[in-house]
Amino acid sequence: MALPIVAVVGRPNVGKSSLLNSLAKRRVSIVEDTAGVTRDRVSAVIELDNQFFEMVDTGGFGIEDHDNLTEHVEAQIALAIEQADIVLFVVDVREGLMPLDIKVAELLRKRKLRVLLVANKADSPELENHVGEFYALGYGEPICVSAEHGRNRQDLVERVLHELEGMDTTRPPEEVMKLAVVGKRNVGKSTFINSLAGEERVIVSEVPGTTRDSVDVKFVQDGRTFMAIDTAGLRKRGKMDDQNGIEFYSYARSIRSIRRADVVLMFIDASADISQVDKKLANFIVEEYKPCILVINKWDLAKDIAVTDDYEEYIDKMLPGLSYAPICFITATEGKNIQSLVDLAIHMYKQSNFKVTTGQLNKAIQSITAERAPSARKKIGLPRIYYATQVAINPPTLLLFVNKPDYIDENYQRFLINRLRDLLPYSEIPIRLFLRGRKDRHDEDYQE
Repeated sequence: MALPIVAVVGRPNVGKSSLLNSLAKRRVSIVEDTAGVTRDRVSAVIELDNQFFEMVDTGGFGIEDHDNLTEHVEAQIALAIEQADIVLFVVDVREGLMPLDIKVAELLRKRKLRVLLVANKADSPELENHVGEFYALGYGEPICVSAEHGRNRQDLVERVLHELEGMDTTRPPEEVMKLAVVGKRNVGKSTFINSLAGEERVIVSEVPGTTRDSVDVKFVQDGRTFMAIDTAGLRKRGKMDDQNGIEFYSYARSIRSIRRADVVLMFIDASADISQVDKKLANFIVEEYKPCILVINKWDLAKDIAVTDDYEEYIDKMLPGLSYAPICFITATEGKNIQSLVDLAIHMYKQSNFKVTTGQLNKAIQSITAERAPSARKKIGLPRIYYATQVAINPPTLLLFVNKPDYIDENYQRFLINRLRDLLPYSEIPIRLFLRGRKDRHDEDYQE
């Protein structure tokens, strides 16, 4: 059964995102003084006194979006209200009752909803004296809080829990897998997310930079729950000219999304050349040891590319660090190959969580060293690998006991990892390798 949904609505800049972050006790939504930062529905599972619900942040109602996305934002607000079990209607004590507050109240009255009126930015008892005018909205006594400072947070918690009585608030099942969907601007990430969700879960527009927050979207397949994380489109750091910091925070959220993902889907526009942004993103994924699928989107627009083999060769040349990563060609707008992409991600997740036996691993190491042993280095000595063991999964992490770690150079380590991919069930995922020194009585420098 789905969790109850608590939607946070109100006009721009009343502190809706701060309220979500306060109850979640972590930064879920970007918080900026600039109006209109939140566009999509940003959600998080909240736990209060061992009860769980989904809280949904929305854009500011009535915002005049400078990218002409006002209709899209308000459509997202309408969807949030339609799906909500409880609505937190947020107003600003310091600014008082505004015409847009009245319009939001009229919108909510059209539906039979449980509405809690939350008077935010009540940073002091004196400010609470100004809430009388909000009674005119018709939702009773406002709950005075300061989301930024946590003031009266417990009062709000108790009211929300009271409204949740009788609903199923048991702990939800953990997601089987988290997919981070990353890439440059306008490569089709949000279109793909909506295809997975089966609804317009995030705004799709030709306007670059439409997505700002990282948006968690759950979807169910074969009775299993997965999470896809839509992220802001990336571009060169030097072009981030947003003085209010929105673009910087979007970039930081995208990087964090990669770190918390089980599998990364790196979207590439088939109709455009691989750029420095693509290369930098690929390098970061490699550094984080994340399983990655190179998703070539808009394949239908790549008129000048004759066959997939030619393009795969091009990708290998431009992104050599991800040469092991599988490539999947899709057309998100038409839903082509999307199910195959999800199936491939599940397969890679299983690879990343598989643990080989010590015997299987050492048999592979012996086979590789018989094929090509590490070379002796002048004035240093003869490298020896005694044995290996797997110490972790996701990513598979192998510990090799050697006579001297410095004896085995990076070139041989890369060769070793590539051959281990051939011999072990890790053909498409990163392998992390550690070397630990250990004396052996057959070494020349061993002494009793």
